[in-house]
Amino acid sequence: MDDKLREEINRRRTFAIISHPDAGKTTLTEKFLLFGGAINTAGSVKGKANSKYAVSDWMDIEKERGISVTSSVLQFNYDGYCINILDTPGHQDFSEDTYRTLMAADSAVMVIDASKGVEAQTIKLFKVCVMRHIPIFTFINKMDRDARDTFELLDDIETVLGIKTCPVNWPIGSGKEFKGVYDRKTKIVSTFQAISTGGAKKAEETDYHIDDEALKELVGPYLFDQFNEEIELIDGATEEMDIEKVRAGELSPVFFGSALNTFGIEQFLNYFLKMTTPPIGRNSSEGIIDPVTEPFSAFVFKIQANMNKAHRDRIAFMRICSGKFEAGMEVYHAASKRKIKLSQPQQLMAQDRKIVDEAYAGDVIGVFDPDLFSIGDTLTTGGKKFEYEGIPTFAPEHFCRVVQLNSMKRKQFVKGVTQIAQEGAIQIFQEYTAGLSEIIVGVVGVLQFDVLKYRLENEYGCEIRLEPIPYNYIRWVKDPTIDVTKLKRVSDVKKVKDMKGNPLLLFANEWVIDQVLQHNEGLELEEFRKN
Repeated sequence: MDDKLREEINRRRTFAIISHPDAGKTTLTEKFLLFGGAINTAGSVKGKANSKYAVSDWMDIEKERGISVTSSVLQFNYDGYCINILDTPGHQDFSEDTYRTLMAADSAVMVIDASKGVEAQTIKLFKVCVMRHIPIFTFINKMDRDARDTFELLDDIETVLGIKTCPVNWPIGSGKEFKGVYDRKTKIVSTFQAISTGGAKKAEETDYHIDDEALKELVGPYLFDQFNEEIELIDGATEEMDIEKVRAGELSPVFFGSALNTFGIEQFLNYFLKMTTPPIGRNSSEGIIDPVTEPFSAFVFKIQANMNKAHRDRIAFMRICSGKFEAGMEVYHAASKRKIKLSQPQQLMAQDRKIVDEAYAGDVIGVFDPDLFSIGDTLTTGGKKFEYEGIPTFAPEHFCRVVQLNSMKRKQFVKGVTQIAQEGAIQIFQEYTAGLSEIIVGVVGVLQFDVLKYRLENEYGCEIRLEPIPYNYIRWVKDPTIDVTKLKRVSDVKKVKDMKGNPLLLFANEWVIDQVLQHNEGLELEEFRKN
């Protein structure tokens, strides 16, 4: 076997960062990139008009609103490792994109605001991680601001999310009294000195052994005694570090720090890289596919159109699951059952593109998509023909009828709606008996409607009006051969089909769903469908 191949795959670490909005995820991402030398200064999405935008945010609407709408893929090298960060939207209205991105990650870093604890969006995303049994590492951020009691924060994670925690380091004080963090393994305290701005600057750090008298003097007797009591308590009351439980997604190592002040980040990164694994085997229709011994294979987890107005193209992002990718190689596309060449392979740093000649299991590459790929598609080589497990499509919760205002632009309208739907940001449905004359759009979060309108106008030159319709629930009909026009008790139900022709039913409330199921024996409905 090729030793270089094994070595390259073993140094890969691919993870997603998840959080509630404003917990500091974008700042943490940028600080990782600073350590890897991938960027020179950190920009703030919410900064003044002349400041730089976050390197991971690129779409105009993201810059205007200061939110991440799409998932970015950022690669950098650090301490011999090749790190792939899958940066995800924090806003809950874009959680569908995050669900798919988590399918491409080997582990997740959960960022929690020390003053707020576990928030609604964190719970949603966490459940997807649990569904996949992926390791979860917790970074409790903003310790330099007023924070909740540290034990309460740990209890919050354990109670609300149902995962055991193990603090790797421990804070001394918080807010104005935040003095630093104690590394439980080395017994070294790194002290904290706040800085006035984020940027590339880093908080001043001085290291003291826990028994150093100078530390007691620096911290002050009250805080020092309180800290020692807490250390005794956590040594006796918290879970011991068990790397197997961590890797099984049953125990979350917890770290404390301040991303804005670049404090605790390097310590977190060093522990995290040692605790996580290189890419491991993935389940497919042919069983587990080994990342090192099997030839190249990958699956598409994201499609993005018009990433750069100068290019006017569609990029399919794929996670390489095994072997080595080489530019110009021919692959088997399972969905179309034909061989294709992957053209213009590239890696991206926000809107900056870099053509790649080779990539390995664990990496994410973008390739030109000639309207061929769908989310969940598998690509294989070496005569192997298998498919990776599908990526779930979740049932949207908000629906609108899309009215086109200029009938002369019908072609651009259909193209725009179809392309944006193929990216997975929205789901489009048609009247069961009509063609594209009436389009219904379903989204997980209402902000997606704004994005749809904005993109159709700015990228495709189509003006639309969105009319809300009185339905809140949608379900796939499990057996697509059932004739939905012959179902009983469906006068209050709207019958539609998705882009692949699968039948669905729209309901106003859950009571109507129960009624339809009761009066149609053998009918089974599903909340999500694997692509």
